[in-house]
Amino acid sequence: MIHTKHIFVTGGVTSSLGKGIISASLAKLLQARGLKVSIQKLDPYINVDPGTLNPYEHGECFVTQDGAETDLDLGHYERFLDITTSQANNVTTGRVYQSVINKERRGDYLGKTVQVIPHITDEIKRRILLLGSKHKYDIVITEIGGTVGDIESLPYIEAVRQLKWELGQYNTLYIHLTLVPYLSASGELKTKPTQHSVKELLENGIQPDILVLRTEHELTDDIRKKVALFCNVDLESVVQSIDVSTIYEVPILMQEEKLDQIVLKKLNIVSKETPSLERWKKFLKKLKNPKYKVKIVLVGKYVELADSYKSINEAFIHAGAVNDCKVEVEYLHSEEIDQDNIEDLLKDIQGIVVAPGFGDRGINGKILAAKYARENNVPFLGICLGLQCAVIEFARNVLGMDKAHSTEMERKTPYPVIDLMEEQKGITEKGGTMRLGGYPCKIKKGSKVYNAYNTECIEERHRHRYEFNDKYLEDFEKAGFKAVGKNPETNLVEIMELANHKWFVGVQFHPEYRSTVINPHPLFVEFIKSAIS
Repeated sequence: MIHTKHIFVTGGVTSSLGKGIISASLAKLLQARGLKVSIQKLDPYINVDPGTLNPYEHGECFVTQDGAETDLDLGHYERFLDITTSQANNVTTGRVYQSVINKERRGDYLGKTVQVIPHITDEIKRRILLLGSKHKYDIVITEIGGTVGDIESLPYIEAVRQLKWELGQYNTLYIHLTLVPYLSASGELKTKPTQHSVKELLENGIQPDILVLRTEHELTDDIRKKVALFCNVDLESVVQSIDVSTIYEVPILMQEEKLDQIVLKKLNIVSKETPSLERWKKFLKKLKNPKYKVKIVLVGKYVELADSYKSINEAFIHAGAVNDCKVEVEYLHSEEIDQDNIEDLLKDIQGIVVAPGFGDRGINGKILAAKYARENNVPFLGICLGLQCAVIEFARNVLGMDKAHSTEMERKTPYPVIDLMEEQKGITEKGGTMRLGGYPCKIKKGSKVYNAYNTECIEERHRHRYEFNDKYLEDFEKAGFKAVGKNPETNLVEIMELANHKWFVGVQFHPEYRSTVINPHPLFVEFIKSAIS
């Protein structure tokens, strides 16, 4: 007996139309009706996961609670739905092929010729269905990366085509997202790209049930009728997705377009509840009507692509709304900072965030930013490498350890204040030394961080190799830079806080991964509060 119903979201015409946001918005509406919903992303690239991908190439690598390095769209899913995703929510071609090849090597296929159909498509179907069967969801929304027509996406398209016949008409639904471009020269919205995109989908055996049309201008009834007629979709199933000032307006727009009602009707689901989005609307109202404004500088080395720090940016939006504040984030490339220009670069800002990252490129700029925040009483939040830079800066300029460094950057430093743990040092495989996923942390009462969390025991997500070197902890604490959060199992330092400073906190974990619309992260909330004051 089939319990979970499946919705498949595809895209056409161009990439980056917002399949993830549409998927998350629909999931939010269905969740608000009392249904148990989750989303998964199928990524066509052959990398096993985004863990080793350059942020310029793919944007941020989002880390789940169970330690999976995944696509940044999973961040949208968690922020919209206030749920915890896992490895099962992100499937890549690399992972699919790796699994099939491992089975072939073990002899699982009994010497048969291994082919894209049925072996690759069967593995894709198995992974799609796994999420729903394992967690007993009412609905699983599956977003297929890339656009229809991409050669990489063909096995996924074929797999979801087959599922329609295996699961049945009322247990599967296809939503196709396309673009209706506006030609300013003629003053017209053009539907031809959508028609061609649907034609491409039809050639692969899929007739979309619902069309979501991205547009800069309102769609007329005539345009909707034309699209419905030429794409073989009923008129009510042509849904407009007009450009908005913030992605958090999309669920409200989709509700106005009755997307959730259309989906329930086509899946033959009777919903007893009317969706209530009061908390969401309250958040939007505060977001759009701020009383205060602060300028925060984010010091990083991938600042040319904002998606490299997607979760941090969204955490600022959540925290800003709580504080009735518009947070203006100014991106500053750490390689551009030096001793001569730092005063001019940072003189007009109300808070400094030193962002996470790997490698020594731009490290000196991050260290100088931490120094500026410490010496000028500017609210500071150091995330992962940001904490490590604050530790290096403090060791050099307060403790007199002139050449203190991390052994990641300088293997022969006389003061390895940041170092690998002993059990990590013999591992050479990249990623093998990583601390990934959720780890517990115990916070000292009376600290600013404790006041932020209002609890002693927390769990946060990590993505790093190097740790604070306990050998130097006593020196740091005597000088006022205190370890106020430690892992209770390993005693590793997780949080450091500077005494006699307005708000100076460094964390070894990534708090941004856990910030959602409904539950903004307390560290970002307190950081923005201190920046306002």
